[in-house]
Amino acid sequence: MTTMSARLGALARHHPWAVFCCRRAARLIVSLFLVVTGSFAMIRLIPGDPVRAALGVDAAPDLVAAKRHEFGLDQDLLTQYRQYLRHLAHGDLGVSLVTGEPVADLVRARLPATLLLAVLAFACVLVVALPGGLIAAVWTRDGRRPRTELVFTTATSVMAGMPDFVLAAGLTAGLAVSLRLFPVSGDLGPQSYVLPVLALALAPTAVLLRIVRVETLKVLAEDYLRAARAKRLPAFSLYLRHVAPNTLTASLTVAGNLLPALIAGTVLVEKVFAWPGIGSAMAQSVAAQDYAVVEATVLVLGAAVLVVNLLVDLALALLDPRSVIRKT
Repeated sequence: MTTMSARLGALARHHPWAVFCCRRAARLIVSLFLVVTGSFAMIRLIPGDPVRAALGVDAAPDLVAAKRHEFGLDQDLLTQYRQYLRHLAHGDLGVSLVTGEPVADLVRARLPATLLLAVLAFACVLVVALPGGLIAAVWTRDGRRPRTELVFTTATSVMAGMPDFVLAAGLTAGLAVSLRLFPVSGDLGPQSYVLPVLALALAPTAVLLRIVRVETLKVLAEDYLRAARAKRLPAFSLYLRHVAPNTLTASLTVAGNLLPALIAGTVLVEKVFAWPGIGSAMAQSVAAQDYAVVEATVLVLGAAVLVVNLLVDLALALLDPRSVIRKT
């Protein structure tokens, strides 16, 4: 045991990047297994008979029994779980209990709409929050403009605390129903993206604005920034070359954690706007107890979240290579 520990320690010292990547990959695999197991267990905890729900309350008992046997629901849970893992290992996501459609086809058809929605919302968060937080910090540093600071903190606190579905309902009522500026629901062209993207992006933008401002204020209080200001460096050079890079690491950490939340938030937002994405399919399948669709959509969304977290870890490690050594 001591020899093995010594070898692992030597490997970590000489090849920290290899150890770092292996640990992150192992964490990803374990997390995916937990997502698969959790989705399988949770959908089956919902009371009710999915076969009876799919066929209707007036369906003949022999038809219900045949359908249950066809989908393996007449077997014990452990056997169902083993069969599910076996099919998953071969890339088989199953068949919808309600529509009879292969779940893989449903995922391929709906996933691009969800990913595009999440990516657009994340881009809006970065475009607004990174420069906005920097500007807010510059304007309010050293106690300047207290009214501006009060408005900023109040507005971002309110926005950050509002759930996605509340924002979605408010935007629909105000901008779609009352003012009729945008479509109420569905994917009817570029204008259809505005409301769901705003509903997803507003709360994360407020969170990141506050973080960027706080981190920028810390950097502005550093001695080397005071010395740079004393040298009367141009504002462009001072803020973009000296301030912004030093706030980037902490800001990217928070932003990387916000993207998985955006992906998860698409479930409710897509439901409100009847968006043809994988989130609305999951919401419908949970209500219908469509086991295969729920398991597949949870797996896809969970995998997207885990991959994003892995990419964020790698990006932060590239920005700060010393963290790789500390974490190994």
